[in-house]
Amino acid sequence: MKGQVLGRPIGFVLGHELTLNPFYSTETYRGLADLPFEARIDALRDPKVRARILDEAPDPDPVNFLGRLVRGFDAMFQLGDPPEYEPSPETSIAARARAMGVRPEVLAYNLMLERGGRNQLYLAVANYGGGSLDASYAMLSHPDVVPGLGDGGAHYGTICDSSYSTYLLTHWVRDRTRGPRLPLQHVVRALSRRTAEIVGLEDRGLIAAGYRADLNIIDLDRLRLHAPEIRRDLPAGGRRLVQRADGYSATLVNGVAVYRDGEATGALPGRLVRGGQSAPRTAH
Repeated sequence: MKGQVLGRPIGFVLGHELTLNPFYSTETYRGLADLPFEARIDALRDPKVRARILDEAPDPDPVNFLGRLVRGFDAMFQLGDPPEYEPSPETSIAARARAMGVRPEVLAYNLMLERGGRNQLYLAVANYGGGSLDASYAMLSHPDVVPGLGDGGAHYGTICDSSYSTYLLTHWVRDRTRGPRLPLQHVVRALSRRTAEIVGLEDRGLIAAGYRADLNIIDLDRLRLHAPEIRRDLPAGGRRLVQRADGYSATLVNGVAVYRDGEATGALPGRLVRGGQSAPRTAH
């Protein structure tokens, strides 16, 4: 049995362009929800509208637990660019509001109207006990744990965890200051060979004769995550969160370059994999 651990908090991205924010279930905000984005932001800047929303309680329906969850200001932070996924408790919305002498709802409301109403907040729902990632460090260091728990395909307007592999390299290998880091070779092996072994793909995850040449060429010094951003490129103009990264010089699938410097080459050499794959004979 193997464990799978996300190396950062499990949480929601909150904003006016997204599914959730601290005010989305109040009566007045629901009345604005169908307005075009720019018109909604203009309405939210109106002092009378602002006062009503700040005085209204979230949806009292006990079934709608999200309406209360998104008021967790002690575990809510401004995401920033580059995003900070191990913020100190002193930078939470609640702590900043106390220092300013205002209600946390007021600070959250003001912050979310910055950048033309596109500012994002991050709510750490789980995997962030004690306000740090020390527990994640202990789990990620364990020989029977691999990194994972991406959202690849679900909750497109709320969650963007697919960048966890880049975060392991930037934060855990290079940048972390609030505790110990992880060795580069440990993270690379966890993201490649160990993950492939667990799902029965014995033909990849190593650079060796006969194995699939699925490779990333990475400039570690230049590797950087950007803040999540909205794209509306799904069917019928559907919305999704994406998160770009700099520093990937090339990505190869079975020896064919599919990305160079973050741009798709148009090559599509990948094929559907059905079930486990045996190691190449040259490996025996």
